[in-house]
Amino acid sequence: MADSKVTLADKPKLGVILLNLGTPDEPSKGAIRRYLAEFLSDPRVVNLPRWVWLPILYLIILNTRPAKLVEKYEYIWGRKDAPLRAITEALAKRSETALKNQLHSGQVVVRSAMTYGSPSVEKVVNQIEALGVESYLFLPLFPQYSSATVGACFNSIARAFKNKVTVPPSRFISGYHDRDNYIHALTKSIERYRWFQDDDTLLLFSFHGIPESQASLGDPYAVQCHRTAELVAHNLGLADHQWRLSYQSRFGPAPWLKPYTDQTLAGLPGEGINRVLVVCPGFATECLETLEEIKLLNRDIFLEAGGKAFRYVKALNATTCHVNLIRDLVNNHLYPIEQRR
Repeated sequence: MADSKVTLADKPKLGVILLNLGTPDEPSKGAIRRYLAEFLSDPRVVNLPRWVWLPILYLIILNTRPAKLVEKYEYIWGRKDAPLRAITEALAKRSETALKNQLHSGQVVVRSAMTYGSPSVEKVVNQIEALGVESYLFLPLFPQYSSATVGACFNSIARAFKNKVTVPPSRFISGYHDRDNYIHALTKSIERYRWFQDDDTLLLFSFHGIPESQASLGDPYAVQCHRTAELVAHNLGLADHQWRLSYQSRFGPAPWLKPYTDQTLAGLPGEGINRVLVVCPGFATECLETLEEIKLLNRDIFLEAGGKAFRYVKALNATTCHVNLIRDLVNNHLYPIEQRR
């Protein structure tokens, strides 16, 4: 009987899965092509008729874009893995430790999964299921809801369970753009840069863009991005002229949400703004869009236009503030249910 009690105490009741977008398995043409094929074939990501989009994707994009991205991924790749996957895994491990310490038990397990690429949501669900969990909490690491990110996560979860006879009780967090701990964590990450309030300095909030056509369908993404920026600027005590919001990473010829980050940075020196601090609140971890697009390419755009100083504020990554945010989100969405049992 003693052994069975130990087993019961150690059995994880709660399975928490942190979902990020995904990344190629390695910085090679073949791996990038496989990743892009999965990513860009999702109707949540490219909302065009399949008969129009898929020939473009498979005949043109997948035969040209992977080769162009190899050098970019090589530039950001860590010693063992892509930053996005490695940091998300580290965040999951630290969050599990924090939750176990809070519960004083091992009845929670936290894992990371990717919407596209590996480890897939289905694979991670199967791994956690084998541990005997009784319920799930799925937490997409996208603070601002968009159909192309959080919506895609929901679809990947549904696919993970589609062939299972039973589906355990599950919760799904669809965003946290205005949560106090999220705003606090962003504020603290910016406050380290003492000159962000100087007269010739601008704080630029750069969010990943989405097509205007998607926003016109009712996607709340742009509204939530603005709300996040407003709350952080208020916490920092900034006047309206001391900060701006822009959108990066546009893809294809169709218009995306404006203003564009690269065009905004190119025009700032002409307005007498010589120093800029760029923060990307929508990216939970470092990735190609932060390390290469913002920290390298957009930095060069600003400096070549006459800017004098460019600083990039790191993503929350696996910092203590981010771990505390994850812990509190889990508490608010899942533990009250578990504790009533």
